[in-house]
Amino acid sequence: MPEDSLPLTGLRVLDVSTILAGPLCCQILGDFGADVIKVEHPQHGDNMRGHGHSKDGVPLWWKEISRNKRTLALDLKAEAGAAVLRRLAASADVLVENFRPGTLERWGIGPDVLHQANPGLVVVRLTGFGQTGPYASRPGFGTLAEAMSGFADATGSPDGPPTLPAFGLADSICGIAASSAVMMALRHRDSTGRGQVIDMNILEPIMTAVGPAPTVYQQLGVVEPRHGNRSTNNAPRNTYETSDGKWVAVSTSAQRIAERVLTLVGHPEVIEEEWFRTGHGRAAHVDLLDEHVGSWIAQRTRAEVLEAFTEAGAAIGPVYDAKDIVEDPHVRETQMLVEVDDAQLGPVLQHNVMWRLSESPGRIRFTGRDLGQDTDEVLTEVGLDADEIAQLRKNEVIR
Repeated sequence: MPEDSLPLTGLRVLDVSTILAGPLCCQILGDFGADVIKVEHPQHGDNMRGHGHSKDGVPLWWKEISRNKRTLALDLKAEAGAAVLRRLAASADVLVENFRPGTLERWGIGPDVLHQANPGLVVVRLTGFGQTGPYASRPGFGTLAEAMSGFADATGSPDGPPTLPAFGLADSICGIAASSAVMMALRHRDSTGRGQVIDMNILEPIMTAVGPAPTVYQQLGVVEPRHGNRSTNNAPRNTYETSDGKWVAVSTSAQRIAERVLTLVGHPEVIEEEWFRTGHGRAAHVDLLDEHVGSWIAQRTRAEVLEAFTEAGAAIGPVYDAKDIVEDPHVRETQMLVEVDDAQLGPVLQHNVMWRLSESPGRIRFTGRDLGQDTDEVLTEVGLDADEIAQLRKNEVIR
C-alpha cells in the first residue's frame, strides 16, 4: 500500500509521553499514517522499554507500542532541549504529553508558548487526575484509576477482596479514548484553524466503561456488592468448568438466547416461569440457573460444550490464554494478529491495527526502534545543521 494512501499521512505527532496511555494513543495515530516522533530522554529513554518480557535483551512490548514511530533522544529539561522541542512543535499538528501539571510550563514549553508559534497545534495532556481539581498534583497511574473508578470494587468474588486487572486496563482505555479526542480536535482545527488543549485523565474513561453505578446511587441510593462473574442484569451469565479442566463463558443478555441455553441443558420447564421472562427476574434466580447450566457443562469436554452451544445458537466463548488466542482460527483468518518483520527479532507477532477501514486501512510500517535512532534525521528536517547537532550531542542534550 502506498504511504500516501494512509488516512493520516501528512500529520506530524510529537509523542512526549511515557508508559502506556499516551504511547498507545500515538501508536494508533501512527498505525494510520501519522509521522509520529517519539521523544525520549537521552540516557533513560521511555520506561516502556523496560516493561514486560524481553528476548535476548530486546523488549517485546516496545516493538508494538512504539511501532510506526521515529525516535528522537532529547533532554527536555535542558534549555537547549526545550528550544529544540519548540522548533519541532512549530511545524507539528499534535503533541501528546503526560507530565505532571505545570512541568512543561516550568521548562518553557507549555501550551501557551507552543501556541504562540503554532496556533493550530493540538496539545493532549494525559494525567492521572487532570489539570485541575484537588488531585491534579498527585501522581496518577492506571492502577489508581482502576481502584477509584469502581472497577476494582465491582470485580472479584462476593466474599473476596476488590480485584485489580493484571494488565494496563485503565491506561489502554484512556489511550484509545485519547486518539478519538485528537481526531475531534483536528476536525475542529479544520473548521477554525485553531488548535486546542485536550485535558485527558486516566480515571474518567474507565469510570465510563464501568457503567451507570453513580446514576444508580444518585437515584436509588444503591451500591451494588461484588457478584463475581455473575451479572445483576441477566442470568445465566458466568464462567463454567468443563470435564477436561477447561473453562467457558456463557452470556444470555438476549431472552431468546436464555431460552436456548436452558433448553439445551435439559431444563425447558423454567422457561415457562414468570420470572424467566426478564433478565432481572432470571438474575434473581441465579443459583438455580447456574446449577442447571454448570452441572451440564461439567459433564462434557470443552469441545463438546462449544459444539453443542454453537449448534443450538446459544452464546458461548472459551476462556483463552495467550496460546489459545494465537491458535484460534477466527483470530488468524481475520488477521487480528499479524506477523511483522523486525531487524532484531525476525517475524514478530503483534496486534493488528485496531480498526478496519475499507478505503484507507492502517498499516504497520515498522516496529519500535532503538533509542535515538532517528535523532539526526528529525533535527535536520527542522533546520538544524551538522554543527548544531554535534554540539547538542556533545552537551548530552541529544543522543
